[in-house]
Amino acid sequence: MRPTLFALTLAASLSACVSQPAAPVASAPTTATMQGDAARPADAPGWIRSELYFGVGTEGDAASTISEAQWRAFLDQQVTPRFPDGLTVFDAYGQWLFRGADGPERLNSKVLVILHENSPQRRADIEAIRLAWKQQTHHQSVLWSQQPADVSF
Repeated sequence: MRPTLFALTLAASLSACVSQPAAPVASAPTTATMQGDAARPADAPGWIRSELYFGVGTEGDAASTISEAQWRAFLDQQVTPRFPDGLTVFDAYGQWLFRGADGPERLNSKVLVILHENSPQRRADIEAIRLAWKQQTHHQSVLWSQQPADVSF
């Protein structure tokens, strides 16, 4: 009888440990992709990550170098007014080899990263920045790389 009483007591004790799952707690919806923020959920239907590559000086040629003060003035005058919500700049270095050259050409660079709406106005802003740099520095080009971006704030 004792084993039966023990088994019944154990079963009763264990059944008390079983509980119903807790009701889910309501929370604000979340997402890993850019859908705008809670105050502006429809402001970001499609975003782009634009990278602009600016040459700021050929290695070993001080005369070709764009100073940090000149670069920051360009950002302040041409870029920030068009993209006041923010941007990122990386110092970079690139190189290439012309056919028949003895060694590679090396170029110090700045990479400007801007996350922005995919709209005609934003693309025009990027083109205006590229044109302003070429006019100001007499450089032939500014490389523009763009790709769709999933962004979350």
